[in-house]
Amino acid sequence: MTWRSPLAVVRDAWRSQRAREKDLRNLVSNLPYEGLEKAKQPNRYFPGNAIKTTKYTLLLFIPMNLFEQFHRLANLYFVGLAILNFIPVVNAFQPEVALIPICVILSLTALKDAWEDFRRYQSDRKLNNTPCLIYSRKEEQFTERRWKDVRVGDFVKVFSNEIIPADLLLLHTSDPNRVCLIETANLDGETNLKQRRVVPGLCTMDPEFDPESFNGVVVCEKPNNNLNHFKCYVESPDKEKVGAGIESLLLRGCTVRNTDHAVGFVVYAGHETKSMLNNNGSRYKRSRLERRLNIDVFFCLILLFTMCLIGAVGHFVWLQALPSVPPYLVPDSKGHLDSPALSGFYMFFTMIILLQVLIPISLYVSIELVKVGQIFFITNDIDLYDEETDSRMQCRALNITEDLGQIQYIFSDKTGTLTENKMVFRRCSIMGNEYPHKENAIRLNILEEAESEDEVLFNQRPQPSQTGWSLDAEDTKPGDKHHHPGIQRKSKVSGNAKGDVAFSSPLETEVIPDRKLLQQISRPEFRIGSRQEKEPYMDFFLALAICNTVVVSMATAQRRRGSWFMPSSSTNNPLDTMSTWMKRASRIFTCWRRKPKQKRAEDSVIEEDHFNASVIREETEDVNGLQTCSLHALSQFKKPALTSDNVRYEAESPDEAALVYAAKAYGFTLLARTPDSVTVRLPSGEDLVFEVLDTLAFDSNRKRMSVLVRHPKTGEYVLYTKGADYAIMELLGTPYAEHLSGSQKNIAAETQYFLDCYAKEGLRTLCITKKVVSDKEFESWSVSRRKALAAIEKREELVMDTAVQLETNLSLLGATGIEDRLQESVPDTILALREAGIQVWVLTGDKPETAVNIGYACRLLEEEDLVINMSCKNKLNCTSILDCTLEEVRRYSADPRNVDTTPDISLVIDGRTLAMALSSDLQSRFVDLARRCRSVLCCRVTPLQKSKVVKVVREKLKVMTLAVGDGANDVNMIQAADIGVGISGQEGMQAVMASDFAISRFKHLRKLLLVHGHWCYSRLANMIIYFFYKNVAYVNLLFWYQFFCGFSGTAMIDYWLMIFFNLFFTSVPPIMFGIMDKDVSAEILMGVPELYRTGQGSGEYTFSTFWISILDAFYQSLVCFFIPYLAYQDSDIDVFTFGTPLNTISLFTILLHLSIEIKSWTVVHWAIMLGSVALYFIVTLAYSAICITCNPPSNPYWILQSQMADPIFYLICIITTVVALLPRYMFHVLRNSITPSPLLQARCLDRLNSCERDLFIKEWRGFRGGGYVKRSRLSTPPSPTLETPMDNSPQSPSASDILEDEFVLNVITENYQGPGHTKDSLVT
Repeated sequence: MTWRSPLAVVRDAWRSQRAREKDLRNLVSNLPYEGLEKAKQPNRYFPGNAIKTTKYTLLLFIPMNLFEQFHRLANLYFVGLAILNFIPVVNAFQPEVALIPICVILSLTALKDAWEDFRRYQSDRKLNNTPCLIYSRKEEQFTERRWKDVRVGDFVKVFSNEIIPADLLLLHTSDPNRVCLIETANLDGETNLKQRRVVPGLCTMDPEFDPESFNGVVVCEKPNNNLNHFKCYVESPDKEKVGAGIESLLLRGCTVRNTDHAVGFVVYAGHETKSMLNNNGSRYKRSRLERRLNIDVFFCLILLFTMCLIGAVGHFVWLQALPSVPPYLVPDSKGHLDSPALSGFYMFFTMIILLQVLIPISLYVSIELVKVGQIFFITNDIDLYDEETDSRMQCRALNITEDLGQIQYIFSDKTGTLTENKMVFRRCSIMGNEYPHKENAIRLNILEEAESEDEVLFNQRPQPSQTGWSLDAEDTKPGDKHHHPGIQRKSKVSGNAKGDVAFSSPLETEVIPDRKLLQQISRPEFRIGSRQEKEPYMDFFLALAICNTVVVSMATAQRRRGSWFMPSSSTNNPLDTMSTWMKRASRIFTCWRRKPKQKRAEDSVIEEDHFNASVIREETEDVNGLQTCSLHALSQFKKPALTSDNVRYEAESPDEAALVYAAKAYGFTLLARTPDSVTVRLPSGEDLVFEVLDTLAFDSNRKRMSVLVRHPKTGEYVLYTKGADYAIMELLGTPYAEHLSGSQKNIAAETQYFLDCYAKEGLRTLCITKKVVSDKEFESWSVSRRKALAAIEKREELVMDTAVQLETNLSLLGATGIEDRLQESVPDTILALREAGIQVWVLTGDKPETAVNIGYACRLLEEEDLVINMSCKNKLNCTSILDCTLEEVRRYSADPRNVDTTPDISLVIDGRTLAMALSSDLQSRFVDLARRCRSVLCCRVTPLQKSKVVKVVREKLKVMTLAVGDGANDVNMIQAADIGVGISGQEGMQAVMASDFAISRFKHLRKLLLVHGHWCYSRLANMIIYFFYKNVAYVNLLFWYQFFCGFSGTAMIDYWLMIFFNLFFTSVPPIMFGIMDKDVSAEILMGVPELYRTGQGSGEYTFSTFWISILDAFYQSLVCFFIPYLAYQDSDIDVFTFGTPLNTISLFTILLHLSIEIKSWTVVHWAIMLGSVALYFIVTLAYSAICITCNPPSNPYWILQSQMADPIFYLICIITTVVALLPRYMFHVLRNSITPSPLLQARCLDRLNSCERDLFIKEWRGFRGGGYVKRSRLSTPPSPTLETPMDNSPQSPSASDILEDEFVLNVITENYQGPGHTKDSLVT
């Protein structure tokens, strides 16, 4: 190795720093420079691929760890006191003894940090030495190296099921379609396969890729942690630029699936990869209790300085009052004595050393231990375990558990959080004709009935021979015609939870075609008739099949990876096997009531009705041996080589999966997708291969996605678009397309009417459109598109502009209505949270009608509520509504007749109005109105608006907030709240990774807050108060003694016993108290949610409770000191003989004080309390027996043994302890007898047996009527902008004009009084 001057090293480091900080990087291949020294490598300024997540090194561990620990001011304070004790003129103890407590604390913390860092080192070493293939120019092939050898500019080859070692720009794959499928579960938790494609124009069709032929320059952006965006272009030697994005980037940590091999160019390595930039570790937050604790520590510090000042002044006065120099004041070597003033000054520091325990050194360590114990019990709670996903509660932030007991506002997402995020295709409208799919509704009702009896197993579909789907309208019961989202459904039927593919349960994949629509597309004239008649229907289903990002794979191409779940079919438990066969047998003998005239085709799979519509029911057997069935349109020409059963779809969102499966049910089967083409099989059996020219991806601003294809038959450029109704309708001109004429205008108006009906029914709506693009328009647009994709600066804006440029003058084909079912127990959970004093806000991107319907279903809104609907087009209108409504609410609250009542007000506001309300001049008024509402529902909001709402409420009202969500769009909201809760749903783990706590179901939030939150806060608050009391009570014994020893800083208790007292004798009981104490049982806390209110606001840890405990500590210390002092007055005992009873009495008093505070006693409590007393006597007796010259000139030899032989010792201990604790005991007795708290009343319920307790809670809740306030009404505020609720949709055609049978939408009737209807509402 050649020697380099320090100047050269500094220069290279400076250049490396400049190269890394540039916004753009120019990367070239390392192959031409292989074998040269590092100074000649073009990419030498960029870091290698080796990672290091450790914090320490072996040589620098001690100084670095001490530096880390001294960031905590308490450690610095105690180390300073220990050092101060080495100064002879101020020392109070033996210097070595004073170092013991802080050394023990620092050593334990250092051992913990060393163990954690060693585990990180082992993980890094294993990862860095993982083998991989890197191309070598010398060997002219890919050679095996290690991950740590990968550098920016290398060519890396990865095989199927291998993990990608660095961020690679995809240049070649073994797939003929130039795609590579990857699984990103290690990054975002999503198990669905993502499709990555080779950089356009760089891949040759040769089976083997030659890296030496790559001579371009890769220009990419500076590394960032955005997993969804990447800007890059490849510049060839002739200066031609080819743009590439995230669709061509293989991220480190992802796994290659279903692709034999892929070759990529390393653009980011090591700590600059996106996965490492997202690896931030555990989040650190300071809880409200911790902030309050720091204030009280400051008060204790003031108290300590006051006591030390008293000691210094007292010593000065005592020295001044001496008539002569006493013999025990020894002068220095020169015979000089310090003046009283100087001695008093020194005594101030001596007293600080003596009374230092007033600041609890072990409190912080005890709090950490208590929180670890609390987290252990939370994560192992069986009620927070979800059997379907085999997931349990996760605590990602380890230091804010107590904040769970102080939540006042909850902000929740809707989709995937309150709902299952399992989309079920329910209805559709094509060219103004509505198709209700009542046959599919019957199937769903059957599934619900089977669920209620626990008869549906995973991966099992309804048996056709037993269920007997009825396609006759006469079989439909009246109750089946109306869909109520509020019905609770068990999650067992959610289906394929244990499979590899999300959104693939029978509930989501099986769609029974609508009879009328099936008849329409099955008519002979549809297949061979006029193009005008068939085209809209064909285009509608083609749009459903094409306009998505669904990855198609064969069902036989299973991913080879270890399963996280035990397959249900492989169990060896005979009881499970017997139970399974019993359930199968019960289903065999279960049949559904049929019409007498209906035939039962046992042997045939084809049934025909009087409409002559052909339906195929195919029966197959899955891997578990369970029979499955599917219905779809009968194909005239069926190719046995490739059937729809061989196709498996992997969607990134449940909406896309539902639409693709709906198209498949009608015979429009998506067979294959490549970056350049998509293949769809028609009902006739013909395969159409569409050339994909571009995909305009969905984004939160446009609220839509489009696919531009070339039609294989006509050769036309066709743009299929799907998106939110309001976004699509705007592209037609106006919401009702007034610029259109004739039938087109009627189609738009009728479709809008059906959309409103779907929304009122609680369905998620999408509009489907088509546009034929002319050749000239396409050529002009494609040039702009290529420029936008190759741009680096403002790339997102340019790409969006090109998308908006093309998505104009669309032709409306129809609309779809998809149901997202409520999760189990959501209404009960929201009701319990509201009764607990928590205001629940729901922030969703759905349209108001859909959100309001779900709001009623989940009991966020009640039928008797006054609903304020705010939807304003301008700020003046918004200001007027806010002022009028707020004035009315304030006037109601000011009325003396309404002192004990609260209005049942709910606020519904859309995103546009919310943006105006959150402006600086209206923000305070909006928050004032919102805090007076029982619930708030925000619709059409963006992710940024969600986070802004949380920040505004938290900062304006100074309340504790909690945000809960399941998707990437909820991350901002989760991070803005005091506590973020992520739900590990079907949309990946982005929300979980950004959260403080993770749950699998919304219902788990109830027990997490009402039970564990209450326990954690109550335990920790009482433990902290007890810690302060314990230390003050013990230290004051030393303080009172100073009045009788001339304030000389002398202690009447041996130094070692003083240290042992806090480290061993009294340290474990409060920790046990903070982990295991239960003031109320979980059953009572769940049954009486109002008990949660005791922790909200300041809760149990208040300014008054802190100072009452301090005063009580002063009183007890006075009693514990002066009763023994008076008893031993005028006796000849020595100082340690006097201090030993004080130490023993203090132990009994402090432990019995804790016994009074403990609410529930267990064997662990008894063992620890008695063990602490036994440990004290064993250690003290042993120390007194062996310590002969430990503390000269006075020594505690045989003192406790002598004391225990004296009856006065026992009498003093008993009397003193009783007198010390009597006021606290009497206070508890009187308070609990005269004004019992709600928690005390709840503890009384705990003493009842379970039947009596449940009956009492039921009667009590019935007496209160489910609420604690009187119902009230508000008059409508007078405003010219207010109007009565009415349907703003145009006059709709009659039901008979829209539908040809008797099945009608329940939301169309004028007398509809469903969940979406409120008689008292305020509309703007």
